[in-house]
Amino acid sequence: LPVLLALGGGLTACSSDEDRLTIYSGRNSELLGPLLEQFSEETGIGIDVRYGQSADLALLIGEEGDRSPADVFVSQSPGAQGYLDEQGLLAELPASVLDLVPEESRAADGGWVGLAARFRTLVYDSDTVDEGDLPDSVLDLVDPRYESQVAVAPENGSFQDFVTSMRTEIGDDETEAWLTGMAENDSPVYADNLSIVDAVARGVVPFGLVNHYYNYRILEEDPDAPSRNHFFSADDLGALRLVTGASILESADLPDEAAALIEFLLSEEAQTFFTDETFEYPLVDGVDPADVLPEPPPVRDVDINELSGGLERTQELIEESGITS
Repeated sequence: LPVLLALGGGLTACSSDEDRLTIYSGRNSELLGPLLEQFSEETGIGIDVRYGQSADLALLIGEEGDRSPADVFVSQSPGAQGYLDEQGLLAELPASVLDLVPEESRAADGGWVGLAARFRTLVYDSDTVDEGDLPDSVLDLVDPRYESQVAVAPENGSFQDFVTSMRTEIGDDETEAWLTGMAENDSPVYADNLSIVDAVARGVVPFGLVNHYYNYRILEEDPDAPSRNHFFSADDLGALRLVTGASILESADLPDEAAALIEFLLSEEAQTFFTDETFEYPLVDGVDPADVLPEPPPVRDVDINELSGGLERTQELIEESGITS
């Protein structure tokens, strides 16, 4: 990757050979690694990264508590960030960092800040699915006509945030009924969103619940792929905006360096990388979305901070529904 990025102004950091910034990342190395490498080259700050599922890393940090080696937690899931915030394990970010994004894209108490936005969508195979057959609501997917046709990734943090959001809107009983309905409909289970979109593009399965940007990655590699995104209407439970977030652990050994990294990830250059390379929507004013992205779809009015509640209960409901098997 060419050297494209520079450390944003405002915060400075220095590091000795012994001081290495430790990052737990729910974003994979392909999506975040180039930026971390660039930050290290620009600042001389050594970096150690542990990659994994956002929810798993959040639970690990919760177990480690003040003993956690992590300085920074980068999460695909606002729910995972909020889980740690509720336990008092996140430090309040500097105002100079928080003010880089709109209020709706950060924690009310300053415990985490959004890095980029994505939208939940139903990806479909346009070769086999007529637009008239697309569901009006995500709740329609339990209908028998969609049996074995809608792929899901129950262990994915965004799916879990979607379920948490559903819980806040219609309650646990109805949410559990929907999950059970999807399980009884034999919804194919995949490990992650990219695997789902790839399967849809290859005609293996006609539908999948995913984040919007994965299909643009598929189309970049194969412009003739038949996969398309279907966005639910703004008043539907399927319309949800999520943000990737970053936070500093209360127990961080290098809080200043951690703040410098997060500010770097909110710089114009890094935000441009997020939208041009991963096809997400930037959160910082003055940075335009990639040309291939449509106007952000309308979504229902959801307090994103509510997604922080109940990660463990959400996982229990998913497990109890049988959708993971």
